[in-house]
Amino acid sequence: MSELRFTVDHEWLRTETDGTVTVGITAFAQQALGDVVFVQVPELGSFDAGAEVSVLESVKAASSIGMPLDGEVLEVNSELDSTPELVNEDPLGQGWFFRFKPADAAAVGQLLDQAAYERLIQDQTDA
Repeated sequence: MSELRFTVDHEWLRTETDGTVTVGITAFAQQALGDVVFVQVPELGSFDAGAEVSVLESVKAASSIGMPLDGEVLEVNSELDSTPELVNEDPLGQGWFFRFKPADAAAVGQLLDQAAYERLIQDQTDA
Protein backbone atom coordinates (compact mmCIF):
# COMPACT_ATOMS: atom_id res chain seq x y z
CA MET A 1 0.00 0.00 0.00
CA SER A 2 1.41 3.38 -0.95
CA GLU A 3 1.08 6.72 0.76
CA LEU A 4 -2.14 8.63 0.42
CA ARG A 5 -2.59 11.41 -2.11
CA PHE A 6 -5.20 14.13 -1.84
CA THR A 7 -7.27 16.46 -3.99
CA VAL A 8 -8.14 20.08 -3.25
CA ASP A 9 -11.74 18.81 -2.90
CA HIS A 10 -10.76 16.80 0.20
CA GLU A 11 -10.74 13.38 -1.39
CA TRP A 12 -8.02 10.86 -0.55
CA LEU A 13 -6.56 8.36 -3.00
CA ARG A 14 -4.59 5.23 -2.25
CA THR A 15 -2.94 3.13 -4.94
CA GLU A 16 -3.46 -0.57 -4.24
CA THR A 17 -1.03 -3.36 -5.07
CA ASP A 18 -3.07 -4.32 -8.16
CA GLY A 19 -2.76 -0.79 -9.58
CA THR A 20 -6.32 0.26 -8.81
CA VAL A 21 -6.91 3.42 -6.79
CA THR A 22 -9.28 3.59 -3.81
CA VAL A 23 -11.07 6.91 -3.20
CA GLY A 24 -12.78 8.35 -0.14
CA ILE A 25 -13.20 11.66 1.62
CA THR A 26 -10.79 12.91 4.23
CA ALA A 27 -11.38 13.15 7.97
CA PHE A 28 -11.39 16.94 7.54
CA ALA A 29 -14.20 16.71 4.97
CA GLN A 30 -16.37 14.33 6.96
CA GLN A 31 -15.99 16.47 10.09
CA ALA A 32 -17.05 19.55 8.12
CA LEU A 33 -20.08 17.74 6.71
CA GLY A 34 -21.30 16.30 9.99
CA ASP A 35 -23.20 13.03 10.26
CA VAL A 36 -23.46 11.37 6.84
CA VAL A 37 -26.96 9.94 6.31
CA PHE A 38 -26.90 8.87 2.63
CA VAL A 39 -24.30 7.93 0.04
CA GLN A 40 -24.95 7.37 -3.65
CA VAL A 41 -21.98 5.43 -4.99
CA PRO A 42 -21.01 5.79 -8.64
CA GLU A 43 -21.99 3.57 -11.51
CA LEU A 44 -19.28 1.31 -12.92
CA GLY A 45 -17.67 2.65 -16.07
CA SER A 46 -15.34 5.29 -17.45
CA PHE A 47 -15.38 8.90 -16.31
CA ASP A 48 -13.41 12.04 -17.07
CA ALA A 49 -11.58 13.86 -14.30
CA GLY A 50 -13.95 16.24 -12.53
CA ALA A 51 -17.14 14.39 -13.45
CA GLU A 52 -19.60 14.07 -10.59
CA VAL A 53 -19.62 10.37 -9.75
CA SER A 54 -21.07 10.16 -6.26
CA VAL A 55 -23.29 12.14 -3.92
CA LEU A 56 -23.42 12.16 -0.16
CA GLU A 57 -25.88 13.82 2.14
CA SER A 58 -25.27 14.79 5.72
CA VAL A 59 -27.35 16.47 8.37
CA LYS A 60 -25.74 19.75 7.24
CA ALA A 61 -25.57 19.56 3.44
CA ALA A 62 -25.42 17.54 0.25
CA SER A 63 -22.07 17.25 -1.47
CA SER A 64 -20.84 15.68 -4.68
CA ILE A 65 -17.74 13.58 -5.11
CA GLY A 66 -15.86 14.18 -8.34
CA MET A 67 -13.75 11.75 -10.29
CA PRO A 68 -10.22 12.75 -9.29
CA LEU A 69 -8.58 11.59 -12.54
CA ASP A 70 -9.63 10.12 -15.87
CA GLY A 71 -10.33 6.44 -15.36
CA GLU A 72 -12.71 3.53 -15.07
CA VAL A 73 -14.67 2.82 -11.88
CA LEU A 74 -14.33 -0.92 -11.27
CA GLU A 75 -15.75 -1.38 -7.78
CA VAL A 76 -17.98 0.51 -5.34
CA ASN A 77 -18.40 0.22 -1.59
CA SER A 78 -21.94 -1.18 -1.46
CA GLU A 79 -21.80 -1.23 2.36
CA LEU A 80 -22.41 2.52 2.24
CA ASP A 81 -25.95 1.87 0.96
CA SER A 82 -27.04 0.51 4.33
CA THR A 83 -24.38 2.03 6.61
CA PRO A 84 -23.46 5.52 5.35
CA GLU A 85 -22.14 6.33 8.83
CA LEU A 86 -18.98 4.38 7.91
CA VAL A 87 -17.87 7.61 6.20
CA ASN A 88 -17.84 9.31 9.62
CA GLU A 89 -16.63 6.33 11.64
CA ASP A 90 -13.74 5.27 9.39
CA PRO A 91 -13.23 7.75 6.53
CA LEU A 92 -9.78 6.42 5.59
CA GLY A 93 -10.79 2.76 5.91
CA GLN A 94 -14.23 1.16 5.65
CA GLY A 95 -15.77 4.48 4.54
CA TRP A 96 -14.16 4.39 1.09
CA PHE A 97 -16.40 5.19 -1.91
CA PHE A 98 -15.00 3.48 -5.01
CA ARG A 99 -11.99 1.94 -6.72
CA PHE A 100 -10.92 2.87 -10.21
CA LYS A 101 -8.23 2.15 -12.76
CA PRO A 102 -6.64 5.46 -13.72
CA ALA A 103 -6.05 6.15 -17.42
CA ASP A 104 -2.57 7.40 -16.42
CA ALA A 105 -1.23 5.71 -13.28
CA ALA A 106 1.53 8.32 -12.94
CA ALA A 107 -1.07 11.08 -12.56
CA VAL A 108 -1.86 9.89 -9.01
CA GLY A 109 1.62 10.96 -7.95
CA GLN A 110 0.93 14.50 -9.20
CA LEU A 111 -1.80 15.03 -6.58
CA LEU A 112 -1.17 16.57 -3.16
CA ASP A 113 0.98 14.64 -0.69
CA GLN A 114 0.25 14.66 3.04
CA ALA A 115 2.30 17.81 3.75
CA ALA A 116 0.72 19.76 0.88
CA TYR A 117 -2.76 18.68 1.95
CA GLU A 118 -2.12 19.78 5.53
CA ARG A 119 -1.02 23.20 4.21
CA LEU A 120 -4.25 23.39 2.17
CA ILE A 121 -6.34 22.69 5.27
CA GLN A 122 -4.39 25.26 7.27
CA ASP A 123 -4.87 27.87 4.55
CA GLN A 124 -8.61 27.16 4.41
CA THR A 125 -9.09 27.29 8.17
CA ASP A 126 -7.07 30.52 8.38
CA ALA A 127 -9.11 32.20 5.66
